[in-house]
Formats: sequence, structure tokens, C-alpha cells
Amino acid sequence: MTVGAATMLSRVLGFVRDIMMAAIVGAGPVADAFFVAFKLPNLFRRLFAEGAFNAAFIPLFSGRLETEGEAQARLFAERVLSVLLLTLVILTVLAQLGMPWLMHALAPGFADDPDKFADSVLFARIMFPYLLFVSLVALYGGVLNSLYKFAAPAFAPVLLNIIFIIALMVIIPLTGTPGRTLSLAVAIAGVAQFLMVAFAAWRSGIRLRLPWPRLSDDVKRLLVLAVPGAIAGGIAQLNLFIGNIIASLQDSAISYLYYADRLYQLPLGVVGTAIGIVLLPDLSRRLRAGDARGARDSQNRALEFAMLLCLPATVALLVIPGTIVDVLFTRGAFSAQDAIATAQAVAAFAIGLPAYIAIKLLTPAYFARENTLTPLKFASAGVALNIILSIALFFVIGFVGIALATSAAAWLNAALLAQLLWRKGEMRLDSRNKARLPRIAGATLCLGGVLWAGEWLLAPWLDSATETIRIAALALLVCGGGATFFACAIVSGGLKLAELRTAFGRG
Repeated sequence: MTVGAATMLSRVLGFVRDIMMAAIVGAGPVADAFFVAFKLPNLFRRLFAEGAFNAAFIPLFSGRLETEGEAQARLFAERVLSVLLLTLVILTVLAQLGMPWLMHALAPGFADDPDKFADSVLFARIMFPYLLFVSLVALYGGVLNSLYKFAAPAFAPVLLNIIFIIALMVIIPLTGTPGRTLSLAVAIAGVAQFLMVAFAAWRSGIRLRLPWPRLSDDVKRLLVLAVPGAIAGGIAQLNLFIGNIIASLQDSAISYLYYADRLYQLPLGVVGTAIGIVLLPDLSRRLRAGDARGARDSQNRALEFAMLLCLPATVALLVIPGTIVDVLFTRGAFSAQDAIATAQAVAAFAIGLPAYIAIKLLTPAYFARENTLTPLKFASAGVALNIILSIALFFVIGFVGIALATSAAAWLNAALLAQLLWRKGEMRLDSRNKARLPRIAGATLCLGGVLWAGEWLLAPWLDSATETIRIAALALLVCGGGATFFACAIVSGGLKLAELRTAFGRG
């Protein structure tokens, strides 16, 4: 709940940030230069700092914490910190020196516009140190998560959006230099995020020193585990790149997929990412302590909680995607035809939402066992299927085929992860899940019926010319559907109210 709430806040503020950036910065050459420059530290962050690093670091740190005590775990973190910091400083210096060449590779079309190219190089140089600080955030966040302290690492990304919004509201109107101001805001946000998690670690008794960097055996083990994760991240980025190339063959397809992606990423981040973050250190400590039964129980409770939140979101995006897209986006340059096309992509992405979330809670079972190679193989199979289907379906049903291909690839990846865990006896549905999951599915069907009927009943208000009425009608539809789902889940026994009260009380 803590991580999900933080993710929800970050996504909402990110939505506000995007609206403000569109209004203040627009879509001109400065915006183009900034967005391209921001891709560079963001790309390295995804490959280097987040998934790959946490997948390798948390199991090793949690294992030492469980078996050797806090002192040895802290010593391991200090060794990693020194090597990580040295690597990041070298990478940052090289990037600063080679930024023009990096920009030529990232945005070759900018070479025809010297001013835009110069701006993109300048903006990237200003914000690239963000990578250094956000990588340190990943390390300190891994330490805190292993100690079951999730609040500071979860809320750290919120600072980026807050600083962005302050820059847009206060600084840019005074300076009149949006590109430089936003680039500096990114760098400042990296420092602020680092200070937040470092202070939280200090309050928890973790004070990391900086020994002389050396490749000790445990650091080498970290690198061995991290490399497959970084490769998997690179493959995923390649997949997105190819998808954009294919989508660019159809007018407005990239925009439709972008807006649809924003919608389905909300439940994926709030539910899937949150569960994955919390589950990894828990599984790591249980497995290192020899508590295989406890690990399976954690996996089952994660699955139950994920389906309780994921299935209603999936049904909502499948049953009323047109209404959701229309109320949220149809205004100004975004036409009713754009809303219809985007809604089709939303529904196609929604088909794969349970699989996307399943991947988030199945991969920690591999990472906790210090196995990062198998998820890489399965992810590669999913990417290959995605590329093949995207090309094949695009020439039949257009951009919707790309979204369907993404969903199909997610189901393949999830199925491969689940079947191997099942075959090894590392995942089994317990009696509680066997009883509750069908009841949750039944409550979800009730939700679908209520949403379908509610959309018909509220049609006059949803189609109103008054913005406030449309938003209120959508809120009523969503809240009414949600209340129906939870009422059906409680009555059927898919959800126990006492357990929910206990969970919130413990949180």
C-alpha cells in the first residue's frame, strides 16, 4: 500500500507535469531538444540503475543481512558503493566529453538544425549527472527495502515531478529559459532524491563509508548477476524502438499508442511494480534463511493481492475504454476520432495487463534465488514474438496490432516464468488462493456488468458539453463500479474485511 500510494502520487503529479509542459513549453524546437536530451540519462537509468542493479543487489544484501548480520551486509554495500561511484564518475565524464557524438546517434535529424542540436547537447550535459545520483538512490533504496523500509525509496521519484512543477510554475516565468531551467531541475531532483534516501538510511542506522574501490568476490558476483538484467533492459528498449519505427508508418499511431500506454501503465505501476519491489527483499531473506514454505506463502499472498486489484482494472479498461479516453483527453487538438483510436489501443493493451503484472511478481522468485539469466531468456523470447507479431498484425489491423503483439508477448513471458517455477516446485497455489481467486474473478464479472450498464445510464452526462459534468460522471461510474466489486468480493468471500483492516492497521 505504501509503495502503491507513492507510485499513484508520482503518476498523478507526472500527468500534471505533462499538462503544464504542453501549455508552457509546447512542442517546438526547445521541447524537442529537451525531450531527446532527457532520453539519454533516462535510458542509462533504466539499463543501469533500476531493474538490473536492484535484481542483483537486493538478493545479495538481503542474504547477508539474514545470515551474517547487519555489519557484514553493510560492508558489502560499502564495497558496492565505492565501485559504483567510481564507475558513474567515469561514465559521466566520458558522456560530457562525447555528448555531441551521442546526440548524433540519438537524434541524427537534429544535425540539420544547428540551434536545436546545440540546445540538445547543452541540456543533456546539464542533466546527465542525474544518472549518478539516481543510481546511488537505487543502492540506498535497495538497502532500505531489504530492511522492510519502503516509504523513502517509494516517494523519492515524487520529488522529480514536484521540482519539475515548481520550475514550470515559478522559475520559467521569471527566467524565460525553459530548456535550461528544466534540465537543471532534473539534475537538482537527482540530488534531492539521493539526500532523501541517504537520510532515511542514516535514520535506520545504516551509515555507509566509502572504502577504496576494488573488485572483491562479492562485487564480482553482483556484476555477474547484473549483466543479464542490463541486457534484458536493453532488449526491452530495442523492442520499444522497433515498435515506434513500425508505428511511424501510420499517421498519429505513435500518439495513440503513447496515450494508451499512459493509461495501462497506471495500474501496472501502482499494483505490479509496487508488489515486485516489496516481494523481492522478502523472498530473498526467507530463502536465505531456508524458509521455502514462507517464500511460497509470500508468493501466494502477492498473487492474491495483485489479482484483487489487477482484474478490476483490466475489466474497466476493456469495458469502458472509450469513455475513459474521451473524458480524460478529448479537448482542444485531441478529437473524438483520436479518442476512438486511442481507446482501441487501450483495450488491446488491457488484454495483457494481468500478464504484465504477473511478470512483476514472478521475476522476484528468480532474482531472489540469484538467477537473472533465466528471466533474460524468457524476456528475449517475448521480445522476439512481439517484433514478429507487430510486423505481421500492423499490416492487417494497423497500430492496434502493435498493442496486441505487446500483450501476446507479455502472456508468453509470464507463462514461461510460471511453468518453470511450477515444474521446480517453487510455486504452488495454496488452498486459500484456490478458494479466493475464483471468487475474485466472479466479483470482476459483476463489475463488468455494472460498468456496462452504468455507461449506458450515464451517457447523457458523459456526453455533456460541460467539462465538470463529464468528469463527475466518470468519477461516479468508476467509484460505483469499484464499490460494487469490493462488495461482491466481500460477500462471496474473495476478500475478508477483517484482514483488510489488519493490513491497514499494520501499515
